[in-house]
Amino acid sequence: MGNKVSLYKRNRELISNTFKYILAFILCVFAVLPFLWIVATSFNGAKSLLGANLIPKSVTLSNYIELLTSKTLNYSMWFLNSLKVSSISVVLIVILTAMAGYVLSRFRFRSKKYIMVGIMILNVFPGILAMIAIFAMLQELGVYIPFIGLNTHGGLIAIYVSGSMSINVLMVKAYIDTIPLSIDESALLDGASYWQIFWIMIFPMIRPIIITVAILSFMGTYGDFIIANILLKGNENITVMVGIFQFTQQRFDTDWGIVMAGTVIAALPALLVFFLSQKHIVNGLTTGSVKQ
Repeated sequence: MGNKVSLYKRNRELISNTFKYILAFILCVFAVLPFLWIVATSFNGAKSLLGANLIPKSVTLSNYIELLTSKTLNYSMWFLNSLKVSSISVVLIVILTAMAGYVLSRFRFRSKKYIMVGIMILNVFPGILAMIAIFAMLQELGVYIPFIGLNTHGGLIAIYVSGSMSINVLMVKAYIDTIPLSIDESALLDGASYWQIFWIMIFPMIRPIIITVAILSFMGTYGDFIIANILLKGNENITVMVGIFQFTQQRFDTDWGIVMAGTVIAALPALLVFFLSQKHIVNGLTTGSVKQ
């Protein structure tokens, strides 16, 4: 009887594992196949989606050369705009998020509970719901502060920074909560200020979550299309995602070879950042998830 039960459990476990592997394989195919198709199309000289194969019959770099040398596309400027906006946004997000998380974790004040509740409520609503208000606000601000108005990188950076603060602040606070308060108290007794405690002691200790916030913020801001498309106009100010989209809309006979080449180049920074730092993302999210 015991052997039959054991055999039944092994068979059930084998069937379960087989089903999981098959499902995982199907999901991987659906995730990887579109990217492989994009890469193949970018090296295809036919400049059409219909003539593209996963293994191109004739590999050519003409799409990439035309993309980078074309004076009408201005792709290099779009690419640099995306890197500039994302880099500045990430630096500001990291600094402001770290300071806000430290304040919420270490200081006690009357409205702290309401601030925490407000941050959690803001996470419930998607940011796209506020786009009309954001557009109107930047339009008015641009009259008095030109570099934070519509069609400016400063205005786009301000929206990215403010929109990324909520959930990131909560993650940083949860991480700082795991650090013993006795460290701060000992430093205070030695004459250190709160500013010195934060930058010299706490900030280096929360490096994993800071790296996580920086990576997620970069991938979110660099890959954004909706907000950038609404706030930015003109060939020289737009980001690479908006530029690729506008190129597909300006021509009746879209040159898909060039579009896919631009997509591949645009994806490289995000892929590079992710693969080089995925270990830090996992460590940063899991270490602060449990209060010690």
